[in-house]
Amino acid sequence: MATTTPPALSAGRGPEPPVPAAPAAKGRPRRSGRLAPYGFVAPFFVLFAAFGLFPLLYTAYVSLHRVELQTADRMDWLGLQNYTRLLDDPFFWKALGNTFTIGVLSTVPQLLMALGLAHLLNYRLRGRTFFRVAMLLPYATSVAAATLVFAQLFGRDYGLINWVLSSVGLHPVDWQAETWASQVGVSTIVTWRWTGYNALIYLAGMQAIPGELYESAAMDGANRWQQFRHVTIPGLRPTIVFTVVVSTIGATQLFGEPLLYEGSSRGGISHQYQTLGLYLYEQGWSFFHLGRAAAVAWVMFLLIVVLALLNAAIAARRNRTDR
Repeated sequence: MATTTPPALSAGRGPEPPVPAAPAAKGRPRRSGRLAPYGFVAPFFVLFAAFGLFPLLYTAYVSLHRVELQTADRMDWLGLQNYTRLLDDPFFWKALGNTFTIGVLSTVPQLLMALGLAHLLNYRLRGRTFFRVAMLLPYATSVAAATLVFAQLFGRDYGLINWVLSSVGLHPVDWQAETWASQVGVSTIVTWRWTGYNALIYLAGMQAIPGELYESAAMDGANRWQQFRHVTIPGLRPTIVFTVVVSTIGATQLFGEPLLYEGSSRGGISHQYQTLGLYLYEQGWSFFHLGRAAAVAWVMFLLIVVLALLNAAIAARRNRTDR
């Protein structure tokens, strides 16, 4: 009886291994792998939508209605009437002007002093770690505590500042009633709190500048001032733009310091240092007009967007001219 030899054996090879079966759901792991990054970032978008985007859009919706604090569940459609009332309110324009003035008085000296302090700390000073930590102490101090202390320092009758002025033969200044004096007082608090914070940001940017640039400048005969002007400042330009934008946003939202400086939402007897933040607080929680307060909030938001875009455009234009 003839036997049939298996093909694999008749060809002189060993038995062929069994062909493994194709995986049934090979596409499923790939799809989950593509979706995994979205799952990692999903919590951020959920929190942003719940606590950032929704309040922003709901505030815009409220700004188009008449809403009173006593009857917050009742809304009467007004359209843009809340915004037109703001344009006709002289106190709104005064608050806008005060916000700009206090912002300039606090931001410009603050950033200049922060730049100088960072330049000093960039050198190898004895105890520089202690000075760096001390820079953050004003930033870590409570806004309420710092403002109350400065309000005592700027007191008219028993304040330390007026005592020093009187000791050198100058007349005392009413730091809470005069327009420029009160704005300088509020700006001083802001400058004291944020100078050290910005100085550390500038210091981090300076340490990222290659040391070879300073060595080349020194070999070309540049002194420290020339190195600071032609090496440090160009290297810090992105950092400077960042601090200007953040300081501008902070100045536009200024609230705690002017509120606690005298303890009134009016910003002084004649609203001489009332900022937009105080004006918003006054409309919503002193006059109970939540719709108008929402309109002020959206005006502040649009103002911040315009200022940020303006700073970005100036920085981009400066970069193009340098190239």
